[in-house]
Amino acid sequence: MKNLILFLILLSSVSGYSQDLTGAWQSGPDENRSVMIVAGKFFSVAVYNVKDKTYTGTYGGTWRLEKGQFVEVHEFNTIKPELIGTEQRTPVKTQKDKLSVKDGAEFSRIDNGTPGSLSGAWLITGRMGEDGTIQKRIPGARKTMKILSGTHFQWIAYNNETKEFFGTGGGTYTTVDGKYTETIEVFSRDNSRVGAKLEFDFSFLDGDWRHRGKSSKGEPIDEIWSKREKIGL
Repeated sequence: MKNLILFLILLSSVSGYSQDLTGAWQSGPDENRSVMIVAGKFFSVAVYNVKDKTYTGTYGGTWRLEKGQFVEVHEFNTIKPELIGTEQRTPVKTQKDKLSVKDGAEFSRIDNGTPGSLSGAWLITGRMGEDGTIQKRIPGARKTMKILSGTHFQWIAYNNETKEFFGTGGGTYTTVDGKYTETIEVFSRDNSRVGAKLEFDFSFLDGDWRHRGKSSKGEPIDEIWSKREKIGL
């Protein structure tokens, strides 16, 4: 927990870097792993124990660079809910594939947003009906977001106004020949599913992502996801 709070502080207090942060970053030992995904102006961090498959916490939201500082506004935070909606600032440096903070902590880049075809921050915006028409769903304060780098993903269900958190999961993914395959590394609701592989069909409809297959519970799903930049949220 000490390292986790340290990670929060340094991510919320970083300065001075010019390198693009797009992609995935990893810090800490297997017992206290932090994986950060950066996609456009959005980011998320999942903290978990790889060895015993337990979930510790998650936080994320929007970020920007301003006068050599990493500025973040949390939309969700299960570790420090009081930070939701507040602006945090920090000093950090990057050199090649390392992200270093003034206290000596270091993060390693896992990928730079490639090779996966779904890199970005997405919100669920609809489901495909049995009649082949899309039943639209307009996201509001209650969101289900899936954020992906080139090899890693995390989904988060939350309400940024009420500060409620409904669940998260994440791990690695591939996109090959129209198949989107997840390998679960962390799941807040049921750690017995860690290690499972889930395969889905994926395609694009007017820039949206159609996601078809079966959930981790074996239930059929046929969802439509839209890039956050596209819908302005």
